[in-house]
Amino acid sequence: MAFGSFNDQGGGQQPMSEINVTPLVDVMLVLVIIFIITAPLLTHGIKIDLPKAASTANPEKPETITLSLDAEGKVFWNGEAVKDEQLPARMAEAAKQQPQPELHLRADQNTRYQKLAEIMSTARNAGLTKLGFITDPAHAR
Repeated sequence: MAFGSFNDQGGGQQPMSEINVTPLVDVMLVLVIIFIITAPLLTHGIKIDLPKAASTANPEKPETITLSLDAEGKVFWNGEAVKDEQLPARMAEAAKQQPQPELHLRADQNTRYQKLAEIMSTARNAGLTKLGFITDPAHAR
C-alpha cells in the first residue's frame, strides 16, 4: 500500500486522494455475520399453552337514525317531519340509549350549510358522537 505524505522531502509526491474502503468493508462483513447468526434466533417462538374460551361476537348493532334535510330546510327524522324545536329533545333521548345510535345526515345538495352546521351542533350538544354523511356516489362528478 502506498500512502501520501505532506512533507516535501519525498520527491514532490502528492497526498493520496482516494478513499480507503477497506475498513468499511471489514465492518460491513462483521455486521453481515452478526445478522446471519442472530436472524434464526428471532424466528423461534415461545411455546405457550393458551387457555380455551368460547365467546360469540356481539350481534347487536346500534340503531341508525336518518336525519334528512330538503332544499327548503325542512327536517325529517327517519322519514317523519320534525320541527326545529323538537330536534334537541329527540337527540337527547337518542344519546341516552345504549348502544348509542348512529346519526346519518342526508341533505339535499342545495341545502344551506348554516342549517347543517346548526344540526351538527345540536347533535354534539345532545351527546351524540357518531355522525355520518350520506351521499349518492352515482351522481359524483
